[in-house]
Amino acid sequence: MISVLILTHNEEHDLPGCLDSVAWSDDIHIFDSESTDRTAEIAAARGAIVTTRAFTTYADQRNAARTTLAFKHPWLFILDADERALPELVAEMRRAVATAPATTSGFRIRRRDFLWGKWLKHAQLTPFYIRLVRVGHVRYTREINERPVIDGDVIALHQPFDHFPFSKGIAHWFHKHNTYSTLEAQLLAAGLATQNASLRSALFGRSFDEKRAAQKAIFYKMPLRPAVKWVYMMFIRGAVLDGRAGITYATLQAVYEYMIVVKTREIKGKSSRCMCD
Repeated sequence: MISVLILTHNEEHDLPGCLDSVAWSDDIHIFDSESTDRTAEIAAARGAIVTTRAFTTYADQRNAARTTLAFKHPWLFILDADERALPELVAEMRRAVATAPATTSGFRIRRRDFLWGKWLKHAQLTPFYIRLVRVGHVRYTREINERPVIDGDVIALHQPFDHFPFSKGIAHWFHKHNTYSTLEAQLLAAGLATQNASLRSALFGRSFDEKRAAQKAIFYKMPLRPAVKWVYMMFIRGAVLDGRAGITYATLQAVYEYMIVVKTREIKGKSSRCMCD
């Protein structure tokens, strides 16, 4: 009834646990970006179907997977290797797809992020993600932090899935977010990250995802973003209530935002010098 898609790149550390959490499906696909570790070997040994494609952008990878893979079932559950499907969510998903109206093409699911074994209940910025979709009714836009565009209605589920972004350590998190911040800075420098900065859409958008996209675009136009983000996470979202893990996470997110700021400034500076030359 539900197929599974996991996008991977050098995920031998996290993939076994992820595969364990989706062992209930008889149609598991690994869409791998040319891993150089044992990712493909581990997946194949567990009976997953492995497809390899050279990485271009995050949206490209997801769009290539959805259009080239032959999924066995009409519904697709999408996970990253450092995420886990809980049994309660699996049961709810099965009930949901069995009774879904024909107009429904996606389900929004709460994600719980963890640091040092602590659920970042208050610190987490974006806890809702569309991860259960009707095959053929979704496409992805935006090169980084890609957004799903759903052809049909989206319904919220109640049970969560778990995410362990620090499973490989803080150094790996910084390495990954160094790449993310470069891509976000490139979008900002090109004006692509702020083109949806509409206050009307942020407040009265037709969908949760339209509002969220507009809110993020508005945020990118704000001055002193790293400081604003830290204060917002700490005292408005309540990261301080998550203790040492929440305070650490809020600080890491502020550092990430600062990386985007300085990289954007650097890209624009180089562009200005080139124009002058």
